[in-house]
Amino acid sequence: MLAKRIIPCLDVKDGRVVKGVNFENLRDAGDPVELAALYDREGADELVFLDISASVEGRQTMIEVVRKTAGEISIPFTVGGGISQVEDMKRILRAGADKIGINTAAVLNPQLIADGARRFGSQCIVVAVDAKYNEAWGEWEVYTHGGRKASGIRALEWVRKAEELGAGELLLTSMDADGTKDGFDIALTSAVADAVRIPVIASGGAGTKDDFVEVFTQGKADAGLAATIFHYKEISIPELKQDLKQKGVEIR
Repeated sequence: MLAKRIIPCLDVKDGRVVKGVNFENLRDAGDPVELAALYDREGADELVFLDISASVEGRQTMIEVVRKTAGEISIPFTVGGGISQVEDMKRILRAGADKIGINTAAVLNPQLIADGARRFGSQCIVVAVDAKYNEAWGEWEVYTHGGRKASGIRALEWVRKAEELGAGELLLTSMDADGTKDGFDIALTSAVADAVRIPVIASGGAGTKDDFVEVFTQGKADAGLAATIFHYKEISIPELKQDLKQKGVEIR
């Protein structure tokens, strides 16, 4: 079994890290460059940087913040938000990112996944999936534009298609659990992990150390991503890793 990864997420809006609940009511959480450097020192395995308003505002990711952040860290760094063509990917990778996260643009144009994978390799392409339970369907639906628009696409069908097109990894966010600190969405995470062979990063709902144990064992996730608990110093990465080790979870 591959060692599990712990990944802090920096949701960036107007040059600041923000965090909300269920994708709403955002509050300030600090400077992205400073937080990235801190998490690198603390032993995070990777970092995810999401320019959360880029797709909605129809603009490109903040290159300068990406460049500064990349200069402060030595761990792998995924950047997403506002990336809608291969040239955008190239620009972000040149600025220092190791992987590209695509969400809205991939749903609107699935060929972007294949084009990116062909140009830069599957290992560079992380397809981010924002999913919410659809009562009428009895399964999860994919949302786009920062969780604002229902796509009408079933999440399990979409993750299989993303894998077929060349995605190297999935960043799966449960919109129902996001920011609640009530635990990861185990049903969603395990369903997606069972549907694909590529790594699944679970996101949304982390509140305690045991939530990570659960998402790695029952949820079958390859990585656990969180924001609120790390940004507001509720749990530190070193103590989380220590706890996981003691509970028999293999981590880096």
